[in-house]
Formats: sequence, C-alpha cells, structure tokens
Amino acid sequence: MTVKSFHPPVRTLMGPGPSDVSPRVLGAMARPTLGHLDPMFVGMMDEVKAMLQYAFQTKNELTMAVSAPGSAGMETCFVNLVEPGDKVIVCQNGVFGGRMKENVERCGATPIMVMDDWGKPVDPNKVEAALKANPDAKVVAFVHAETSTGAQSDAQTLVKLAHDYDCLTIVDAVTSLAGTPLKMDEWEIDAIYSGTQKCLSCVPGISPVSFGDRAIERIKNRKTTVQSWFMDMNLVMAYWGGAGKRAYHHTAAVNTLYALHESLVMLQEEGLENSWARHARNHQALKAGIEAMGLRFVVDEAYRLPQLNSVTLPEGIDEAAVRSALLNDYSLEIGAGLGALAGKIWRIGLMGFASNEKNVLNCLGALDAVLSGMNAQINSGVAVRAAKQAFAK
Repeated sequence: MTVKSFHPPVRTLMGPGPSDVSPRVLGAMARPTLGHLDPMFVGMMDEVKAMLQYAFQTKNELTMAVSAPGSAGMETCFVNLVEPGDKVIVCQNGVFGGRMKENVERCGATPIMVMDDWGKPVDPNKVEAALKANPDAKVVAFVHAETSTGAQSDAQTLVKLAHDYDCLTIVDAVTSLAGTPLKMDEWEIDAIYSGTQKCLSCVPGISPVSFGDRAIERIKNRKTTVQSWFMDMNLVMAYWGGAGKRAYHHTAAVNTLYALHESLVMLQEEGLENSWARHARNHQALKAGIEAMGLRFVVDEAYRLPQLNSVTLPEGIDEAAVRSALLNDYSLEIGAGLGALAGKIWRIGLMGFASNEKNVLNCLGALDAVLSGMNAQINSGVAVRAAKQAFAK
C-alpha cells in the first residue's frame, strides 16, 4: 500500500472540542523546533507560565502545561493529591465527574459520590451533607463546566464549603478556561486543570494545570510515592519551576507549546474579560436562533454555559443523520450527546476562535436547512433573522 501525505478537509468545528484553531496558532507550530533545554525555549516556557497565570487568574508558582491532553491534567491533579486510603468527595452531574471517580479509585482511595441530574449544576447542599457524613474526607472534586451537558456549577461556593470542612479542592476547568469567568486565587481553588483545544483556540494535546500553596504542601508531605513518575509534581517542579534554570524531566512538546504560547498571546491581546464577553454575546445570538426555530436548551439559563450548548431534538428526528448531513453538506461539525443524553441532544460549541458571528449564523442556517429538508416540526426560515437581531442589540 502506498500512503500519500494527509491533507484534511477544511471543517468548521462547533462541537464539544476540539474547536477551530486560529491560523496564527497553526502558523506558530510550523516554526523551527528547538531543544527543550535551549535557553530560548526556556525563556518561552517562562512566558507560557506567566500567561497561564493570567488565564487562570492566579499567582501560583506551580502553574504549567502538562505535555498531554486534558485527561492527563486531570490525572496529574489526582495522583499528586490523593493517596491510598483517602476519602474523596466526587461530584458527578455528567460524564466527566465519572472520570474523576475512576481516577480516585485508581489512586487506591474511596470516592464518596454526590450525584445530580445531567444538565443540572452540582448542588452545594448535597456536597455539605456528604462532608458532614464523612469528616475524614481529604478532597472535594468537581467539574466547573460539564462538557457533556453544558451545565456550570458554582465553583466559588463549592470551594468555600470544602475549605470549611478542611478539604482541598480539585477543579475541572477544561471547558471554562477563557470562556467563562474563572478566578482561581479569588475563589481559593487548590488545584485546577484545563485543556488547550476549547476556549484557548489552540490545538489539542496540552493540559494547563495550577497548584496552590495548600496543594503543594500536601504533595510535599505525602506518605506514599506518587504512583505516576511522569506526573509527579515533585519531579516536574524542577523542570517548570526555578529562576530560568531547568532540570531535565522529559522532552516537552516543543512545537505544540509554541501553539499554546501564541494562543495565550492572543488571549492577552483580546483581554480575558473581553473573551468572556464575546462567548456570552455569541451564545445569546445562538440562543435567539435556536428558540426561534422552536428548539429548547437542556440546561436552565441560570446555569448554562455560553460556550457549550446542549439542544433538544425535534420529535421523530434522527440526531446522527442531522450531524452527518451537516458534516457532509456543510463541512460543519456539531457534537452528539453522551451517556444518559446519547441520541437525545446535540452539543453545539462556541469556543475560542470558533466563537464568532459568522459561525453562529452559518450554523443556524445549515441546521434550519437540514431539519426543514427532513420535514422536522420547526419554525423554518426564522433562526438566522432572530440571531441577527440579537447581534444588533
């Protein structure tokens, strides 16, 4: 078999991630590769660290980019802060809370589950009840922005609760970073992880993480060795920490870190608050179009993520057939439901570079055309106009 170079088609990525990558970021990846201990690269790492501190709104010294996707950022937080025999309060209101549970179990610890319906935020009252019933719990873990549903939980309240009961917090911010307000220091979050492929407009494959002082103290005073050599912060601190000097730990994803650097430069240029406002503005226009068509959102407006929109199907419509038509006829990708919502919803992403007026209007127009062609029970021909009116406001 003769294999030729791969040339992917141009898609518009409006699913749950990855999202569209800025041409500036793609261009940055094509720059000459440096050695991962080259002084020029070390200087760039310092800039990445400073810009991640800005994105997370933290002064944490241990703020860095794990050379692996967001799932590895999750595992990094758990393997460093959870030891065998610990009890961990795990909040689950979607797929990714379930993955937290699996990480706790693989660390040899016991997950104490706080369950909420998919599409609902984590209920602080249930969390407090679990903390009262388990006074020996060490950590509270929850997803700030649940990608499987588009529901956002009150991170500040949940963190305060955890601290009131002397627990550390691990927060999943994979979908929230740069897309919706997130203030690590102000909310006193202990450990946090995210991904580059969502609201940062970057390629997949890097996971920003940050550990606060309480978390670092816990890591330094562990009774057992961190089960993962690669993710052991005691070792990685010497690579990402220090005053410009780096101890060899692993070969960093050099060109992918160029991409992250460029995406963070773009975030600084736009301004973090402006990025939050852009995602909110584009959501409001999408919402106007979706509701004009007669479709509904899964998540109540008070808890709804602007960057990840879960939308119900018209009766009798095959959601996979709609997604296939959008991909084949319009080169537009939206996402399917996961878990309990599989086959019942679409997930429409408005993240990072993909969160713009053109994409909102194109998505609504294409969705309207495909559903009308399937004789779906919708209000045809009104969605784009409604979105334009929302933008005009």
